Amino acid sequence: MIQLEGKVAIVTGGASGIGLAAVKAFINKGSKVVIADFNEKGGKKAEQELKEQGQDVLFVKVDVAEEASVENMIAETVNAFGTVDVLVNNAGFGSMSASHERTYEDYLNIVNVNQGGVFLGSKHAIKEMLKNGGGSIINTASVLGFVAQPEALPYNAAKGAVVTMTKSLAAEYADKNIRVNAVAPGFVESGAVNKEALGDFYDGLVAKHPIGRLGNPEEIAHAIIFLAENEVVTGTTVTVDGGYTAI
Repeated sequence: MIQLEGKVAIVTGGASGIGLAAVKAFINKGSKVVIADFNEKGGKKAEQELKEQGQDVLFVKVDVAEEASVENMIAETVNAFGTVDVLVNNAGFGSMSASHERTYEDYLNIVNVNQGGVFLGSKHAIKEMLKNGGGSIINTASVLGFVAQPEALPYNAAKGAVVTMTKSLAAEYADKNIRVNAVAPGFVESGAVNKEALGDFYDGLVAKHPIGRLGNPEEIAHAIIFLAENEVVTGTTVTVDGGYTAI
């Protein structure tokens, strides 16, 4: 098992939700963590709060769909901490809209962040990992990479691609000691996903999870830590979905 103490981890989308839970989980393991997010206000707030607790963290603003921004994220990480051991490609978003009414620009925006961000993050992290003799990449996929959600076509497409990209990268870099895995959350109670905000729609989401509730960010982060620590697991997507894809 890999010891994460002293390792350097980058978490994209790290200012909130699953990303912030993953940041804290790596900190609890003794890692140095880069909080990478487009949300500058939220990222700086998280950085300040964690630094006040004595944690070794750094916020870097990043647009994961822009290569120069991703390159800068890696460069700032190396400048601050000397290396990149773990990358969590977590940043993503989606929206609901009838496919025949959705613009191509909107489709590409979702695909470029959720799928393109995994490519760009992995590309530039791998360059550093090859120098270091290895590393670990963990992608946030989704149950919607396996099953359909009406009016979520671009998100379905992107997350399905992430599952396959994970296998492809794992196969390509296994002999370089770079492991690539993914987590596939079900719906997670976070941000705007709550009973107060969604009303009856929230009850419908819960009904799709046989466990009888939505997940929470910490439960997804727990799976991310497992994938970072276990030295033999690569090319795998761990589904953390309360049974969503079991029925």
